[in-house]
Amino acid sequence: MNPELYLSYPSAFLIGLLGSTHCLSMCGGISASLSMALPVGKGFRLRQSLLLIAFNSGRIGSYALIATLVAILSTSAANQWAELGIILRSIAGILLIFMGLSMGQWWQGIRYVERIGAPLWKRLSPFTRRLLPVNHAGQALALGALWGWLPCGLVYSTLGWAALQPTVGSAALTMMFFGLGTLPSMLATGYAASWISGLKSNQMFRKFTGALLILFGLWTLPLMAVVGH
Repeated sequence: MNPELYLSYPSAFLIGLLGSTHCLSMCGGISASLSMALPVGKGFRLRQSLLLIAFNSGRIGSYALIATLVAILSTSAANQWAELGIILRSIAGILLIFMGLSMGQWWQGIRYVERIGAPLWKRLSPFTRRLLPVNHAGQALALGALWGWLPCGLVYSTLGWAALQPTVGSAALTMMFFGLGTLPSMLATGYAASWISGLKSNQMFRKFTGALLILFGLWTLPLMAVVGH
Protein backbone atom coordinates (compact mmCIF):
# COMPACT_ATOMS: atom_id res chain seq x y z
CA MET A 1 0.00 0.00 0.00
CA ASN A 2 1.22 3.46 -0.88
CA PRO A 3 0.99 5.81 2.16
CA GLU A 4 0.82 8.85 -0.15
CA LEU A 5 -2.46 7.46 -1.48
CA TYR A 6 -4.13 7.95 1.89
CA LEU A 7 -2.59 11.36 2.44
CA SER A 8 -4.18 12.52 -0.81
CA TYR A 9 -7.76 12.04 0.41
CA PRO A 10 -7.68 14.53 3.31
CA SER A 11 -5.62 16.86 1.10
CA ALA A 12 -8.28 16.68 -1.62
CA PHE A 13 -10.94 17.40 1.01
CA LEU A 14 -8.94 20.41 2.20
CA ILE A 15 -8.57 21.74 -1.35
CA GLY A 16 -12.34 21.55 -1.76
CA LEU A 17 -12.84 23.28 1.56
CA LEU A 18 -10.33 26.04 0.80
CA GLY A 19 -11.72 26.58 -2.68
CA SER A 20 -15.30 26.84 -1.47
CA THR A 21 -15.61 30.54 -2.28
CA HIS A 22 -14.88 29.72 -5.92
CA CYS A 23 -17.52 26.98 -5.78
CA LEU A 24 -19.99 29.52 -4.46
CA SER A 25 -19.35 31.71 -7.49
CA MET A 26 -19.88 28.79 -9.87
CA CYS A 27 -22.62 26.74 -8.13
CA GLY A 28 -23.84 28.84 -5.22
CA GLY A 29 -26.59 30.57 -7.19
CA ILE A 30 -28.25 27.37 -8.34
CA SER A 31 -27.92 25.87 -4.86
CA ALA A 32 -29.59 28.89 -3.24
CA SER A 33 -32.35 28.87 -5.87
CA LEU A 34 -33.36 25.35 -4.83
CA SER A 35 -34.38 26.73 -1.45
CA MET A 36 -35.97 29.90 -2.76
CA ALA A 37 -38.25 27.94 -5.09
CA LEU A 38 -39.86 26.08 -2.18
CA PRO A 39 -42.99 27.47 -0.55
CA VAL A 40 -42.38 28.31 3.12
CA GLY A 41 -44.57 26.22 5.39
CA LYS A 42 -44.78 22.96 7.27
CA GLY A 43 -41.92 20.64 6.36
CA PHE A 44 -39.98 23.39 4.58
CA ARG A 45 -36.64 22.56 6.24
CA LEU A 46 -36.96 18.87 5.48
CA ARG A 47 -37.79 19.47 1.81
CA GLN A 48 -34.99 22.04 1.59
CA SER A 49 -32.50 19.57 3.05
CA LEU A 50 -33.56 16.78 0.70
CA LEU A 51 -33.17 18.99 -2.38
CA LEU A 52 -29.76 20.32 -1.30
CA ILE A 53 -28.44 16.86 -0.43
CA ALA A 54 -29.76 15.39 -3.69
CA PHE A 55 -28.29 18.22 -5.80
CA ASN A 56 -24.87 17.98 -4.16
CA SER A 57 -24.89 14.17 -4.33
CA GLY A 58 -25.39 14.41 -8.09
CA ARG A 59 -22.65 17.02 -8.39
CA ILE A 60 -20.11 14.98 -6.39
CA GLY A 61 -21.08 11.83 -8.26
CA SER A 62 -20.24 13.57 -11.54
CA TYR A 63 -16.85 14.61 -10.18
CA ALA A 64 -16.12 10.94 -9.36
CA LEU A 65 -17.31 9.86 -12.82
CA ILE A 66 -15.11 12.44 -14.58
CA ALA A 67 -12.13 11.33 -12.48
CA THR A 68 -12.82 7.72 -13.45
CA LEU A 69 -12.80 8.59 -17.16
CA VAL A 70 -9.63 10.70 -16.82
CA ALA A 71 -7.89 7.98 -14.79
CA ILE A 72 -8.72 5.29 -17.35
CA LEU A 73 -7.18 7.42 -20.11
CA SER A 74 -4.13 8.45 -18.06
CA THR A 75 -3.46 4.89 -16.83
CA SER A 76 -3.60 3.58 -20.38
CA ALA A 77 -1.28 6.34 -21.61
CA ALA A 78 1.13 5.92 -18.68
CA ASN A 79 1.71 2.29 -19.65
CA GLN A 80 3.19 3.55 -22.91
CA TRP A 81 4.74 6.83 -21.76
CA ALA A 82 6.67 6.76 -18.47
CA GLU A 83 7.09 10.55 -18.31
CA LEU A 84 3.33 11.14 -18.23
CA GLY A 85 3.23 11.13 -14.42
CA ILE A 86 5.68 14.02 -14.22
CA ILE A 87 3.69 15.97 -16.80
CA LEU A 88 0.39 15.37 -15.00
CA ARG A 89 1.89 16.36 -11.65
CA SER A 90 3.26 19.56 -13.20
CA ILE A 91 -0.12 20.42 -14.71
CA ALA A 92 -1.91 19.73 -11.42
CA GLY A 93 0.52 21.93 -9.49
CA ILE A 94 0.34 24.78 -11.99
CA LEU A 95 -3.47 24.68 -12.06
CA LEU A 96 -3.62 24.82 -8.26
CA ILE A 97 -1.29 27.83 -8.30
CA PHE A 98 -3.52 29.49 -10.93
CA MET A 99 -6.55 28.71 -8.75
CA GLY A 100 -4.87 30.23 -5.70
CA LEU A 101 -4.02 33.38 -7.65
CA SER A 102 -7.65 33.61 -8.73
CA MET A 103 -8.96 33.02 -5.21
CA GLY A 104 -6.69 35.73 -3.85
CA GLN A 105 -7.83 38.02 -6.68
CA TRP A 106 -4.25 38.55 -7.84
CA TRP A 107 -4.67 37.10 -11.35
CA GLN A 108 -7.61 35.51 -13.18
CA GLY A 109 -5.74 33.35 -15.68
CA ILE A 110 -7.67 30.27 -14.53
CA ARG A 111 -10.59 31.57 -16.60
CA TYR A 112 -8.69 30.65 -19.75
CA VAL A 113 -8.36 27.08 -18.45
CA GLU A 114 -12.09 26.94 -17.70
CA ARG A 115 -12.84 27.64 -21.36
CA ILE A 116 -11.59 24.12 -22.18
CA GLY A 117 -14.87 22.64 -20.99
CA ALA A 118 -17.09 25.30 -22.56
CA PRO A 119 -18.02 23.31 -25.72
CA LEU A 120 -19.25 20.35 -23.67
CA TRP A 121 -21.14 22.60 -21.26
CA LYS A 122 -22.81 24.34 -24.18
CA ARG A 123 -24.36 20.99 -25.09
CA LEU A 124 -25.34 20.05 -21.53
CA SER A 125 -26.67 23.37 -20.22
CA PRO A 126 -30.00 23.21 -22.15
CA PHE A 127 -30.84 20.03 -20.21
CA THR A 128 -30.35 21.87 -16.90
CA ARG A 129 -32.99 24.43 -17.88
CA ARG A 130 -35.49 21.65 -18.49
CA LEU A 131 -35.11 20.55 -14.87
CA LEU A 132 -36.02 23.98 -13.49
CA PRO A 133 -37.85 24.74 -11.31
CA VAL A 134 -36.89 21.80 -9.12
CA ASN A 135 -39.87 20.26 -7.36
CA HIS A 136 -38.53 17.00 -5.98
CA ALA A 137 -35.28 15.23 -5.01
CA GLY A 138 -35.06 13.27 -8.29
CA GLN A 139 -34.94 16.49 -10.27
CA ALA A 140 -32.36 17.94 -7.89
CA LEU A 141 -30.17 14.83 -8.24
CA ALA A 142 -30.30 15.00 -12.05
CA LEU A 143 -29.59 18.74 -12.01
CA GLY A 144 -26.59 18.22 -9.74
CA ALA A 145 -25.28 15.42 -11.97
CA LEU A 146 -25.38 17.80 -14.94
CA TRP A 147 -24.02 20.74 -12.95
CA GLY A 148 -20.96 18.70 -12.03
CA TRP A 149 -19.79 19.12 -15.65
CA LEU A 150 -19.79 22.92 -15.40
CA PRO A 151 -16.34 24.23 -16.46
CA CYS A 152 -14.50 24.96 -13.20
CA GLY A 153 -10.81 25.67 -12.66
CA LEU A 154 -10.89 24.22 -9.14
CA VAL A 155 -12.34 20.94 -10.42
CA TYR A 156 -9.79 20.79 -13.24
CA SER A 157 -6.97 21.47 -10.76
CA THR A 158 -8.02 18.55 -8.57
CA LEU A 159 -8.65 16.31 -11.58
CA GLY A 160 -5.02 16.71 -12.57
CA TRP A 161 -4.10 15.51 -9.11
CA ALA A 162 -6.61 12.65 -9.20
CA ALA A 163 -5.10 11.44 -12.47
CA LEU A 164 -1.84 10.82 -10.58
CA GLN A 165 -3.46 8.18 -8.37
CA PRO A 166 -2.27 4.57 -8.89
CA THR A 167 -5.74 3.13 -9.57
CA VAL A 168 -8.98 4.26 -11.17
CA GLY A 169 -10.82 3.70 -7.89
CA SER A 170 -8.45 5.89 -5.91
CA ALA A 171 -8.79 8.65 -8.53
CA ALA A 172 -12.58 8.56 -8.15
CA LEU A 173 -12.25 8.62 -4.35
CA THR A 174 -9.90 11.61 -4.54
CA MET A 175 -12.55 13.60 -6.42
CA MET A 176 -15.24 12.37 -4.06
CA PHE A 177 -13.30 13.70 -1.07
CA PHE A 178 -12.75 16.96 -2.94
CA GLY A 179 -16.49 17.20 -3.52
CA LEU A 180 -17.16 16.51 0.15
CA GLY A 181 -14.82 19.38 1.00
CA THR A 182 -17.01 21.76 -1.01
CA LEU A 183 -20.17 20.42 0.64
CA PRO A 184 -20.25 22.57 3.84
CA SER A 185 -20.28 25.86 1.96
CA MET A 186 -22.67 24.60 -0.70
CA LEU A 187 -25.15 23.45 1.94
CA ALA A 188 -24.68 26.69 3.84
CA THR A 189 -25.51 28.59 0.65
CA GLY A 190 -28.92 27.02 0.68
CA TYR A 191 -29.50 27.63 4.36
CA ALA A 192 -27.77 30.99 4.83
CA ALA A 193 -27.17 32.61 1.44
CA SER A 194 -26.65 36.15 2.77
CA TRP A 195 -23.99 35.12 5.32
CA ILE A 196 -22.10 33.09 2.71
CA SER A 197 -22.22 36.01 0.27
CA GLY A 198 -20.48 38.14 2.88
CA LEU A 199 -17.78 35.51 3.35
CA LYS A 200 -17.29 35.30 -0.42
CA SER A 201 -16.56 39.02 -0.61
CA ASN A 202 -14.23 39.06 2.43
CA GLN A 203 -10.85 40.08 1.02
CA MET A 204 -8.74 38.70 3.88
CA PHE A 205 -10.45 35.31 3.69
CA ARG A 206 -9.98 35.11 -0.08
CA LYS A 207 -6.29 36.04 0.12
CA PHE A 208 -5.66 33.55 2.94
CA THR A 209 -7.31 30.64 1.10
CA GLY A 210 -5.64 31.72 -2.16
CA ALA A 211 -2.21 31.61 -0.52
CA LEU A 212 -2.88 28.13 0.89
CA LEU A 213 -3.93 26.83 -2.53
CA ILE A 214 -0.72 28.24 -4.02
CA LEU A 215 1.26 26.36 -1.36
CA PHE A 216 -0.62 23.16 -2.27
CA GLY A 217 0.27 23.78 -5.92
CA LEU A 218 3.96 24.30 -5.13
CA TRP A 219 3.97 21.13 -3.00
CA THR A 220 2.44 19.19 -5.91
CA LEU A 221 5.10 20.21 -8.44
CA PRO A 222 7.61 17.42 -9.28
CA LEU A 223 10.60 19.53 -8.16
CA MET A 224 9.14 19.87 -4.66
CA ALA A 225 8.41 16.13 -4.59
CA VAL A 226 12.07 15.40 -5.32
CA VAL A 227 13.21 17.85 -2.61
CA GLY A 228 10.75 16.27 -0.16
CA HIS A 229 12.31 12.85 -0.71
